[in-house]
Amino acid sequence: MMERAESCQKLYTRMRLWEFPDEYVIEPTDGSSASSLSISRVDASMKLIDGIPECNSIRVPKIQTIFGVVGMLKLVAGSYLIVITGRECVGSYLGHPIFKVISLKVLPCDHSVKNSPEEQKKVENEFSRLLKIAERTSGLYFSYDTNLTLSAQRLYDLGDESKLLPLWRQAEPRFLWNNYMLEVLLDNKLDPYLLPVVQGSFHNFQAAIGKEIVDVTLIARRCTRRNGTRMWRRGADPEGYVANFVETEQIVQMNGFTSSFVQVRGSIPFLWEQIVDLTYKPKFEIVRPEEAPRVAERHFLDLRKKYGSVLAVDLVNTHGGEGRLSEKFANAMQHIVSDDLRYLHFDFTKVCGHIHFERLSFLYDQIADFLEKNWYLLLNEKGEKMKEQLGVVRTNCIDCLDRTNVTQSMIGRKILELQLRRIGVFAAEETISSHPNLDESFKILWANHGDDISMQYSGTAALKGDFVRFGQRRVQGILKDGYNSLIRYYLNNFSDGTKQDAIDLLQGHYIVSVSRDMTPPSQTEGLEAIASFPLALCLVSIGLFFTTMSLRQVRYDLRHLFFSVLWASISVAIAAFVRANGRIFCNRPRLHKPRC
Repeated sequence: MMERAESCQKLYTRMRLWEFPDEYVIEPTDGSSASSLSISRVDASMKLIDGIPECNSIRVPKIQTIFGVVGMLKLVAGSYLIVITGRECVGSYLGHPIFKVISLKVLPCDHSVKNSPEEQKKVENEFSRLLKIAERTSGLYFSYDTNLTLSAQRLYDLGDESKLLPLWRQAEPRFLWNNYMLEVLLDNKLDPYLLPVVQGSFHNFQAAIGKEIVDVTLIARRCTRRNGTRMWRRGADPEGYVANFVETEQIVQMNGFTSSFVQVRGSIPFLWEQIVDLTYKPKFEIVRPEEAPRVAERHFLDLRKKYGSVLAVDLVNTHGGEGRLSEKFANAMQHIVSDDLRYLHFDFTKVCGHIHFERLSFLYDQIADFLEKNWYLLLNEKGEKMKEQLGVVRTNCIDCLDRTNVTQSMIGRKILELQLRRIGVFAAEETISSHPNLDESFKILWANHGDDISMQYSGTAALKGDFVRFGQRRVQGILKDGYNSLIRYYLNNFSDGTKQDAIDLLQGHYIVSVSRDMTPPSQTEGLEAIASFPLALCLVSIGLFFTTMSLRQVRYDLRHLFFSVLWASISVAIAAFVRANGRIFCNRPRLHKPRC
């Protein structure tokens, strides 16, 4: 049933890349005996050719194997082809192999840059450096045979005609990571080269329950509409698309049955931001608060269209900055709650603290009726639909990482127990905890899942991951959380701005324009042009050093007291200036700068 009908043309699974001085040639080598694709290194024009161009002493090509074409980006003067040079098979999705991208390579088609003005060359170099950052994008997955952007239920509901379409045309655009990069290839009608790629997570395991084997898979699909880094993409945009929106699907296969359960996470759905300013926890700022109900309504209208009924579970604190966001969220929801949209606030920190996560059972008691009413997808041995999922739980905290992952793993555990009872493997009161191998594998599955999502958004593994992984908080886990929090602080303040620019460039949130982009994106004015945190830190350190040295000489000459006060004053003044103007000392995005 879940098998994809044969489409007109299959994707090429292995290709040989010929790098000639004036062109790239991509030759399918998977036995398909198809035409090769030639791409000019001068103007990026493409054409299909029947053979490999002649090689000689002048045209000596570099040759390597590639496993897919991700797409192409056009910058100021040149275009850049992105290909997959390394892959790893990480499991199967409904019987089809799934691959993880191990390495990407950016191939410049920029010979025309040589004839460009010097200023244009400088701009092109800055943009191309962002593509080098893009080569390190983590959590990319693909399949040559099935549509990884769709859940099992949506795949089941695809019509026969849709199943005959190329994979890129079946794909859900919001989960298609390379949607924008494929546009140039679409124009050239190159279906066998159009490889859909998703960003997220993919893990699975098999475990024995008595004499039976259960296969559990966990997939995350990250939405690209408001993709970005932790501090530079918060809240929602005016259209209702939220930051860190991730669809998580848990699939169980056993005794011929297939069952799927989907839940989602996403930032609090109105306009707010938290701009880094060197403080450990920057202030939350609600932008255009009067628009919150309208933006939230747009967001939940979109969710209801895609998933049916929605239960929004808000895990944030009720005090401080988080409390203001939670209050605004609750007020916005008052205007739109209905029979198919519920809102539930659960103060995770107040109820569970930092170690008593077993108290999440209080939350489950409040949402159990929704889960039992809206069910999950269940297919029998014949591939017939016995149940379908009619609604979704949407969970959020501030980052939608740590508290959210602990909560979603609890919900996933409860659903898996329900599924196994329905299939007839578990008795009425039997739980996952009574099967040590299954229990351990399930915890590791969700811990890895949370780490992957966190790594993409924050740059570190998830906090509180030791509870998900081991079922309890440990001293080592708490210390690791402290370390990861410091790493997050560093990345947020001194690295993520440039990374955000790279993401915006790849996803098409910022489209390069020759008429506009004639000055380097890094070029700044005023204080920001000279603001340098390393320099300021160095000056403060020098000032403190001379203060100390002068104080040591005071007993020999009182004039050194004046110098020690002078140096100390300079150090304090510089530190105070940096503190008061923290934002200009941080690494900020230079390209796409929406007000939320």
